[in-house]
Amino acid sequence: MKPRSQAILVGIFAFAFLFAKKVPVSAGTPDHWAFRPLSISTTRTPAIDDFLLAALTKQNLKPAPQAPWSTLLRRLYFSVTGLPPTPAEMRSFLESPSLAKYEAVVDKLLAAPGYGERFGQHWLDVIRYAESEGFEYDRHLPDGWRFRDYVIQSFNDDLPFDVFIREQIAGDESESPTRQALVAAGFHRLGPVRRNAGNPDVALSRNEVLTERTDIIGPAILGLSIGCARCHDHKLEPVSQRDYYQLEAYFAATTEHNVVIASDAEQRRHQAATQAVQEQIAPLKKSLTQATGDRKKTLAAEIRKFEEQLPPDLPTITSIRNAETNRTPIHILNRGVWEQKGDAVGMRPPSALVPDELAELPADTPHPRTRLAEWLTSPDNPLTARVIVNRVWQHHFGTGLVKTANDFGRNGDRPSHPELLDHLAQTLIRNGWHLKPLHRMILLSAAYRRDSSLDRPDAARIDPENRLLWRGPRRRLSAEELRDSMLMISGRLNPKAGGPGVMVPVDEELIALLYKPAQWSVTPDPSEHDRRSIYLVAKRNLRLPFLEVFDQPPPINSCARRESGTHAPQALELLNGRLANDLAKAFAARLQHDAGPDSGARVERAFLLATGRPPNDEERRLSAEFLANGSLREFALAVFNLNDFLHVH
Repeated sequence: MKPRSQAILVGIFAFAFLFAKKVPVSAGTPDHWAFRPLSISTTRTPAIDDFLLAALTKQNLKPAPQAPWSTLLRRLYFSVTGLPPTPAEMRSFLESPSLAKYEAVVDKLLAAPGYGERFGQHWLDVIRYAESEGFEYDRHLPDGWRFRDYVIQSFNDDLPFDVFIREQIAGDESESPTRQALVAAGFHRLGPVRRNAGNPDVALSRNEVLTERTDIIGPAILGLSIGCARCHDHKLEPVSQRDYYQLEAYFAATTEHNVVIASDAEQRRHQAATQAVQEQIAPLKKSLTQATGDRKKTLAAEIRKFEEQLPPDLPTITSIRNAETNRTPIHILNRGVWEQKGDAVGMRPPSALVPDELAELPADTPHPRTRLAEWLTSPDNPLTARVIVNRVWQHHFGTGLVKTANDFGRNGDRPSHPELLDHLAQTLIRNGWHLKPLHRMILLSAAYRRDSSLDRPDAARIDPENRLLWRGPRRRLSAEELRDSMLMISGRLNPKAGGPGVMVPVDEELIALLYKPAQWSVTPDPSEHDRRSIYLVAKRNLRLPFLEVFDQPPPINSCARRESGTHAPQALELLNGRLANDLAKAFAARLQHDAGPDSGARVERAFLLATGRPPNDEERRLSAEFLANGSLREFALAVFNLNDFLHVH
């Protein structure tokens, strides 16, 4: 055997051996850090920087000094609101900068609507939010945008995170659920759904839906890859196949529930108008099945015209409820195949996280998801608080204290500062699960305010990933931040909040790929196209090219952390793309309006708007040469491509 073949064979056997080993499920004495109770803080309440400085001292590292105030202010604005400070805001702060003034800006931004729009996007990434169901038909959820507005408003109102979770898991199970609670329970409708045509296998489809509703609980809330135990005991975590189906049992009664927000009379009128149009469409569809060539095209066009006459859908809440009958019996499925049923199971949290003596709840337990929500947000469950504080930390520093934000299990990363992680989790619980105080603590820390640009070969050699935070965070803008910033500095940003998702113009080739072209109907008001990216329709089968090329994740699986790639299509999009060129034209018009005919003033204004600072001497010289030989629109386009516009330092 050749050495290379032998090495490959050895590798295969080693891999097989690893995955053949079962990790024992040990509930009484969990031996993994994430399953242990939160460690008890000392009587003195330490600051974030105490933990970080202690770790730096162990490595004989000194932290970088504070970043320049202009750099720090721009970092803060993007971190909290996802938009840059205006030149006026920057000038006002820099006239007399101080820590007290910085603290006041932190409080102002956390109270601004942009906070919920920025942090809300992260939660929507985590729970794979979309307004359509994916697969072939990609049917739209009725008014699915209400869930997005619920998330944004909840963060802006600083709704306690435990309440936020309980509303999403079981908001519909309360005695008299509010409209907000019903919207929140739409959480269970966000996964992709396969709609079978013809003769569907109902049992198989139901099994897929329950799998989706179960799987998301693991990574999003517990930070565990629960879904890996669907077909067999987890090979790396102390999660058995029985654990998986006991968790699924909490969802056995769930069924779709679209709550129409209209009176009986309004519903009757809507039904009559719909029926009248459908009666005209029906014979055309019948003829279409036998038509060919031009006749077929003509009939299809006529059908589309009639479909455009259908009355708009009545206001609806996409929600869920428990079926009073036909609760799905939950069995352990051999290899996850629904036909191969094993033991029937009731409801119980994963064994590694609860005492051995905790009994399995029977299948007919009332309000099953309320019971699940109570356990998820109980102080006895060490994971929920750890996972969310780690997400907040990652949001501001780019990397969490646990680098694998969706995986706190054995296969995930160990925390860089375990005592700090538990301190933050305890602080969150003590503060009534309010997230804004946690954001504030992080943003006011010396670690967050450190300079990110200093060349420190000694520190980079010891800690190349900056896990010890010897320097400040730096990153490229996310897809949404980039688009929103281009809109803002060009003077086109529409600050309107909430409401139905916006459909912007896209290439006809993309629309032609949809099951029905009518699924993409461009919003008629052009000013709506300039709203923040979070308000654009999140459709699974049509992703906007600009956002996709800048690493907006596909809404199929939970996205724990945005990647930040660098590749040629990004440069092509910023130089040749429709959006970039359209906004460059608007940016040029703004520079002409704000700065007048003087090219030097235009350059100064462009840099202040785009980078938060004036140009340096070399940038002034190059810009002057550019404007002498090119148009103001081309200069504006070049500014969109500046590293200091695309990145936060």
